[in-house]
Amino acid sequence: MPHRVIRLRNGLRLLHIPTASPISHFGILIDAGTRDEPGQHPGLAHFVEHTIFKGTEKRNAYRVINRMENVGGDLNASTSKEETDFYTSFLSPDYPRAVELLADIFFHAKFPQKELEKEKTVIFEEINYYNDSPSELIFDDFESLMFHGHDMGKTILGTKESVQNIHREDIMDFIAKNYTLENVVLASVGNIDTGKLVRLCEKHFGSRSMTQGSRKRIPFQDYRPQTRSVRKCTSQTNVLTGTPAYDIRHPKRIPFMLLNNILGGQGQNTRLNMSVREKKGLAYTIESYFNPFSDCGLFSIYYGCDAHEREHCLNLVHKELEKLKRQKLGSLQLYYAKKQYIGQLALAQESKLNELLAAGHIALFYDEVSTMDEDISTIESITAEQLCETANEIFDLSHFTTLVFDPEEE
Repeated sequence: MPHRVIRLRNGLRLLHIPTASPISHFGILIDAGTRDEPGQHPGLAHFVEHTIFKGTEKRNAYRVINRMENVGGDLNASTSKEETDFYTSFLSPDYPRAVELLADIFFHAKFPQKELEKEKTVIFEEINYYNDSPSELIFDDFESLMFHGHDMGKTILGTKESVQNIHREDIMDFIAKNYTLENVVLASVGNIDTGKLVRLCEKHFGSRSMTQGSRKRIPFQDYRPQTRSVRKCTSQTNVLTGTPAYDIRHPKRIPFMLLNNILGGQGQNTRLNMSVREKKGLAYTIESYFNPFSDCGLFSIYYGCDAHEREHCLNLVHKELEKLKRQKLGSLQLYYAKKQYIGQLALAQESKLNELLAAGHIALFYDEVSTMDEDISTIESITAEQLCETANEIFDLSHFTTLVFDPEEE
């Protein structure tokens, strides 16, 4: 049976996946990220993620940090294009401590001015780090190129200027508009009775009234493929190429995830890795990615190589894409592709924190979350014809955008 999403008495959703592990995880997942920021404040969602831990009505920043760390736990957060997550990992008997702390942070964060100014300098250093890392920076610049003129194209960190101009009232306004009832899911993976967890969450979350959201996202529609080359102070050429793909609700999302794994996923035996690295020795890293969002998706391929081998590598990439469009997988190829992907998913779920974030993300869009057995059944039902069909829909090379970071000329 799928994992059911429970509604607390105030309407807030709670997903719990029971485990027997001595380590548990609890988080707040919010359907609000970079694309939901006002145009004048790029980096605001990420800034909120950083500063929400800087003190509440009853705890200063030091006490917030130490509430979980004093008992061996961990407190963390992340921001993406569409989501902000706050979560903690801890020994299972500390569930009451974890739930109470995240509720205190969520409902009572104060965002003191002194801490806001201090955290800006921290984020400036984070921006510097990415600017000094071409293999990281190219992903931000590529998305800005892909989603040009749309909120999806904004960088998560923002700029030093935009972050410097963020004020406390901007934070409070962003939270009021986006941290609303239908945009929030509480997620738990751990060793606690469901009824006990519900009572804890009712006490700390369900007793609070939450506003209904009225936010509307503008879908990304005006895509125009582009090719751009930029000079960077690097030793190798970095290339990112890709195209729009399926959104998170699309029925072909799962077949395309399998197809992406065959092409350039986690394994060393992917088609791209075998063609470009193992057979030709042209790249250290070559991978493909599929990121489904709420109303659009992004497929991309990254590699780094010697500048003189850039076009050679790109031709090999295109050759592998065309093969998947023209040649259906044989029965044995399909069998092992499924086995490999299922095994990778199972290994990934060994990290219960990863499971919490993945399941919680799905719960933002659906009232129930599939189990591992159901996921396996779905993957095993995929046919070679489906994979060929999705390849032909997505791998149209005339629709690809390509960004290149070339080394500066000597």
